Amino acid sequence: MGNGTSIGRVRGLGSSHSGTHHWLASRLTAVGNLVLVPYIIISLALLPAYDFATVHAWLAQPLAATAMVLTFINTFYHARLGVQVMLEDYVHEAPGKLVAWVLVNFVPVAAAAYGIVSVIRIALGGA
Repeated sequence: MGNGTSIGRVRGLGSSHSGTHHWLASRLTAVGNLVLVPYIIISLALLPAYDFATVHAWLAQPLAATAMVLTFINTFYHARLGVQVMLEDYVHEAPGKLVAWVLVNFVPVAAAAYGIVSVIRIALGGA
C-alpha cells in the first residue's frame, strides 16, 4: 500500500548536482548575449550605409569580426542548452528522442561553424 518514505522513492534516480552546471551555463550565455547582440546592433546602426561594401568593410575589422564570432558561438550554445531542456522534458518516445538528440547536437554546431568560417573568410579578405 505505501511506497515508503519520500527519500526512498527518489533514491538512485540520479544526482542533483549536474543541473547546476547547465543552469549556470544558460545564465552566463544569456549575459553574453546581452552584451554582444546590442554591440552588434548598435555598430550596424551607426554605419553610414547598408550596402554590401560598407558592411563587408565593417565585418573585416578585427573587433567586429571577433564580436560576430563570439556571438555565433554564444548564441548557438545558448540555443542548444534551451532546446536540450525542452527535449529532456517533452520528448519521451525512443525513436523520436534519438533523432532529436542527433539534431540538437548537430544543427547548432554546423550553423555556428558556417557563420564562423564566413566571418573568417571576410576578415581575411575573401568574398
